Amino acid sequence: MNQNQDRILDGLDLARKIQTHLQEKIADLHPKIGRPPGLAVLMVGDNPASAVYVRNKEKACNRIGMASLGKHLSGNITQEALAAEISALNHDDNVDGILIQLPLPKHLDAISLLHQIHPDKDADGLHPLNLGKLVRSEPGLRSCTPAGIIKLLEEYNIPLQGKKAVVIGRSILVGKPLGLMLLDKNATVTMAHSKTQNLSQVCQEADILVAAVGKPELITASMVKPGAVVIDVGINRIKDQEGKSRLVGDVEFNSVSEVARYITPVPGGVGPMTVAMLLSNTYWSYRQKFNF
Repeated sequence: MNQNQDRILDGLDLARKIQTHLQEKIADLHPKIGRPPGLAVLMVGDNPASAVYVRNKEKACNRIGMASLGKHLSGNITQEALAAEISALNHDDNVDGILIQLPLPKHLDAISLLHQIHPDKDADGLHPLNLGKLVRSEPGLRSCTPAGIIKLLEEYNIPLQGKKAVVIGRSILVGKPLGLMLLDKNATVTMAHSKTQNLSQVCQEADILVAAVGKPELITASMVKPGAVVIDVGINRIKDQEGKSRLVGDVEFNSVSEVARYITPVPGGVGPMTVAMLLSNTYWSYRQKFNF
C-alpha cells in the first residue's frame, strides 16, 4: 500500500468517530425512552462472507449500546416463513431497523422480501418508498454505502458542487442512489456501466471517480485524471501467484494512488462507512419514532 497517507480517505477512522457520536447520543436517549435502539439483521444460511459481515454488525451494535435483535435462519427456509419473520419484526416495538443480509439462497426472491420491510424500519434504505424520497430530495432513510461515501467526501471537505462525477456501476445498492446523492450536491453526474463506450475516456474526465462494479483492479492509472478523487467500492478476493488470497478493490491502488489527489483503500475505506450508516439509519428511525 502506498505510504502517502495524506491522500487516503480513511473510512475506518471516520466510522469510529460516527460510532462514538452515536454511542453518546444513545446513552443520552436510552434513559428518556426506556430502551435502546434495536437493529435486527436476518442472516439466512451459512455464507462465510455474510457471517463475517453479520458478526461485525453485531459487534458494532454492542459497542455503541444498540440492541442487536437479529436471527440466523436455516438456508432451507421458505419464502413464506422468511416473510413471516419480517412481518414479526415489523410489528416488534423494540426493533427500529431491519436488514436482510444479502445474498440470499437462490430459491428466495430477495426483491419481494426487501419490499416487505416496513419503510420506517428499512435500515438499508432500499425500500421503493425511501428510494422515492431520495429522488425527490425529501428526508428519509438512505442507502448505506452511497450515504457513507457522501459522508466521507464531506469529512475531507472535498467540494462537489459543479464537479464532474463519474459513477461506474448502476446497481440499486450503490450506483443509482449515489448518482442521485451526487446530483443533490450539485455535481454533474455521468453513470457508466458495462455498455459504456470508451470507458477510459469517460473516466479521464472525472473530478470524482467512483468504481462500484466488482471487477478486480479494473481502474488503472491511465484512466484517472491527475488530481481526481477516487472512491473504490469494490471488495474482491483474489489469489496471488503463490496461491495466497487477498482483498483488492475495483481500482489498481498502487498506481492510481500516485495520480489521484485522494483515494479510498480496500479494505478500510468504504466498507466501515457502510456499517456506520446502517447504525445511523437505525438511530434515525429510533429518534423519529419517539419524536426526538
